[in-house]
Amino acid sequence: MAISAQAVKELRERTGAGMMECKAALTEAGGDMEAAIDILRARGAAKAAKRAERETREGAIGSYIHMGGKIGVLVEVNCETDFVARTDQFQGLVRDVAMHVAAASPVAIRREDFPAELVERERAVYREQMRESGKPEHIWDKIVDGKVDKFYSEQALLEQPFVKNPDQTVGQLITEVSAKTGEKIEVRRFTRFALGE
Repeated sequence: MAISAQAVKELRERTGAGMMECKAALTEAGGDMEAAIDILRARGAAKAAKRAERETREGAIGSYIHMGGKIGVLVEVNCETDFVARTDQFQGLVRDVAMHVAAASPVAIRREDFPAELVERERAVYREQMRESGKPEHIWDKIVDGKVDKFYSEQALLEQPFVKNPDQTVGQLITEVSAKTGEKIEVRRFTRFALGE
């Protein structure tokens, strides 16, 4: 099957992948645009996983001020090279992450970053809820674990649904941009200020 230059161009515009990658994905997908996008996303995620060990020493600090100065965020997002850090795509990601932090108020970047005492306090609250619920004791631990998982997905930045596209987590957004830039990207830290808090 011959793949038209127009189809390759369209796929490139939609994904940001290279011309040869787009042509190969379209060929593999038999010309099906959506299937080709899925192929490129899967390959991008696989490449991003391989980049996980690389160091990120470049990047940008972004800010976002919301609600007439009532909420402010500073966020540091790192990548591997200054070249990528200056791209519109990377700068847009930094702005989006800062805006997301302002809107969603995460507690930490990832699960591992939560203070142990905070997680234990949540776990104790959930256990007490189970005690009050009247449910059989042998299922409490499973339910408590599920509630702790839900707590992480609501409070860990990388697991939160992205405010501009709730079908995607912030972690998936970062992986997607990482796949397009060809570099490891990570959120190093953030601070959220809310007037009066």
